[in-house]
Amino acid sequence: MTFSGPVEIPGVHLKGWGVLPAGTYVFKIMDSQSDRHIVQIFNKAENVVYATILAIPNYRLNATSKTVVTFRERPAGEPEALRAWFYPGRNWGEEFVYPKAKAIELAKETNTPVLYTEADLPLEVTTPILPVTAPEVVRLKQVPIRAIQPTGEVVEVAAVVTPPPAVELKPDTAPTEIAAALPKTASLLPLIAMLGLLALGLGLAFRMVQKRVL
Repeated sequence: MTFSGPVEIPGVHLKGWGVLPAGTYVFKIMDSQSDRHIVQIFNKAENVVYATILAIPNYRLNATSKTVVTFRERPAGEPEALRAWFYPGRNWGEEFVYPKAKAIELAKETNTPVLYTEADLPLEVTTPILPVTAPEVVRLKQVPIRAIQPTGEVVEVAAVVTPPPAVELKPDTAPTEIAAALPKTASLLPLIAMLGLLALGLGLAFRMVQKRVL
């Protein structure tokens, strides 16, 4: 993706790259768990990693055909701050997590809640590529995450981020595809029993109407 202006980023970044200058970058998910993802930002040639960032899966109502990156608008003269990255054709994406001090600043400036971690992590590294086993990456997978409101109130992540549903379905999904997507442990017995009771009730009601007519 190409940025037309400078963009401030969170996470562990290459020394001097806390703000990405205008240019083209490649975003990749390095590792993913059920409740958090590790995202890396590469140069266009994909041979240098500028940042390794902690993110939380977030859900949006309407998917788009193209990649969407959202920003936190800052006062004039300051770079926009990276907020979220949504995948083309999907309703979910990544909401990025900032260090607490920066999150407090952004929440006040943008009047929106910001995800943060209090983890004691180095913000700058000299190694161009962090492997999945690097101490900084391992720490990102373990640190507690909260959200800070513009008022300074600390809240749980669930108060500001909507996780993707267990089964993500498109509006035009066929009934057979919906059935295939449901958990294998689901049973149709309750539905069959309910339909049977409904049919029995309708039958009794029909007989009563017949008797009154006769």
